[in-house]
Amino acid sequence: MSEFTIDIERQLNKLGKDIQQMVGRIVPLEDKGQDFRPQCDIIESEDTYKIVLDIPGLSKNEVNVSLKDYVLTVRGERVDELDEDEVYRRQERASGVFSRSFALPQNVVADEVDAAFRTGVLTISMPKTGEHEDSTNIPIN
Repeated sequence: MSEFTIDIERQLNKLGKDIQQMVGRIVPLEDKGQDFRPQCDIIESEDTYKIVLDIPGLSKNEVNVSLKDYVLTVRGERVDELDEDEVYRRQERASGVFSRSFALPQNVVADEVDAAFRTGVLTISMPKTGEHEDSTNIPIN
């Protein structure tokens, strides 16, 4: 075998290892997942504000919504549930404790804030105009 052929084989072998390492970084065999941070939309109409959060896998009893000093806070936790003999090989669905806080304008009517939870989506509706109290807990329907 010529020196040229041996060098090509070395280079191809190195290239193969580099590609394998790159694929391993992009698509690892084990993936620990990520922190849970629900995605949200903030919507405004002429007479209301709405905050819509995607929180699949939770029930309304696992979520807390509160309003204090013009800050609306949504808290909860999505827990991993594995049997004793199970381990993740890939975990793309985020889990853990989350807390999202939203500064509200002073024209929100706190007494009329409504939270509804349906099919993994929490919708918080807040009418405009008026003053709100110092602290209010908001039940989820």
